[in-house]
Amino acid sequence: MIKIEKVNSAKQIKQFIDFPHDHYLGDPNYVPELYISQRNMLNTKKHPFYEHSKLDLFLAYKNGILSGRIAAIRNNNHNKFTGNNDGFFGFFEVIQDYDVAKLLFDTAIDWLKKEGLKNIIGPTSFSTNEIFGWHIDAYDLPPMLSMAYNKSYYPEFAEKYGFIKNTDHFAYYMHTNNVSEKSMRISEALEARLKTKGITLRIVNMKKFNEEVEKSHHVYNSAWDKNTGFVPMTFNEFKYLCNDMKAIIEPGLCCIAEHEGKFIGFSFSFPDLNQVLKNVKRGRLFPFGIFKLLFRRKKINNLRVVVLGVIDGYRKLGIEACFYARIINYCKKHNMLGGEASLILENNEMMNQALINIKGEIYKTYRMYKLPL
Repeated sequence: MIKIEKVNSAKQIKQFIDFPHDHYLGDPNYVPELYISQRNMLNTKKHPFYEHSKLDLFLAYKNGILSGRIAAIRNNNHNKFTGNNDGFFGFFEVIQDYDVAKLLFDTAIDWLKKEGLKNIIGPTSFSTNEIFGWHIDAYDLPPMLSMAYNKSYYPEFAEKYGFIKNTDHFAYYMHTNNVSEKSMRISEALEARLKTKGITLRIVNMKKFNEEVEKSHHVYNSAWDKNTGFVPMTFNEFKYLCNDMKAIIEPGLCCIAEHEGKFIGFSFSFPDLNQVLKNVKRGRLFPFGIFKLLFRRKKINNLRVVVLGVIDGYRKLGIEACFYARIINYCKKHNMLGGEASLILENNEMMNQALINIKGEIYKTYRMYKLPL
C-alpha cells in the first residue's frame, strides 16, 4: 500500500530533509546537504523565494515505510519573466519502485493543475538559480559543490511516466596540467589590451562585501537573461545566496570585471567543499562536523566554477578567457588537480567554445525534463 502525506509539521520537515541520507546509505559518492541550509531553504519565514512564490512538500510511504519525497513548486517570477504558465517539481527522491515514483509525480501534477499551471518542469529547487537537473551519466563520480546527485533510475522513471527532455546542461572538467598553454599566454595579452579600453579585472573586496553584492546583482540578472529556463533573482534572493556562500569564499577565486568603475561581469568559483562534506554525518555541522570542515579544507584539490558571465555589449572581448586563465593560475599556484565549470546550457555556443578552447572536457550531462499538463 502506497500513501502520500503533505508535509505539515516540523517533524515531517525533518523527515523530508533526512530521507536522502538513508536512501543513499553506503553510496561512496553521496554528499549530504547541510541540514541547517536545507531547513532554512524550506522555511517560508526565512527564504526570500516565498516573498513571491510558493511550494508544497509531500512524502510517500509504502507499507508504512518512508519511501520517497517531492515538492510541487509555483514560481511566479519565472512565469512573469517568461510569459509562460509553468509549474515545477523538485527535491525528488524515491526508492527503486516505479509505482511510488508515479504516485509522487501524480501528486505534484494534481497540485500544479489546481494552481492553473500548464506544464511541469524539473527537477529543480525553486529555479535554475539553485540546484537543478538530474545527471544522466557519470554515476560513478561524486557531485561537486552545489551540484545534483541522483540514482540512475530517476531519468528512466521520468521518461516512463511521459516526461521528455527540456534542456541539457554540461559540466566541463579542466585538468590543470592539460590546459592549453597558448590560451594562457593569449589571456595575458588580452588583459593588457582590455586595460587600454578602460576594462580591468580584480578580485572581490571582502571589506566591501555588501557593496560588491549590490553591484553584482544587476550583472547576474543581465548576463544570463537569454538562457533557456533562466529566472532573474530578486535582490533579496541574490543577497541571501551570497551571504550563504560568504563563509567559503576564497577572494582569489572571485573576480570582477569593471569598465571605468561599472560592473560588467564576474566569475565566482569555490573550492569543492563536497570533498569534506561527504564525511559530515547526515549533514549536521554540530557538534563535530564543523571540525572536519575546518581541518580538512586545506586538502581540497578541486574547485567548481559556479558562475561566470559578462553583460551584453562586453562579450567577445576576451573577458571570459581572462576569467578562466585566472582560475587556472589559482589551481596551479595551490597545486589543485583542476576544476569543474558548470552548468553550461547546451546551446550556449560562446561559453561552450570558450571551455573547449582551453581543453575543457564534458564529463557530466545534467538534464531538465518537461511534460504538458
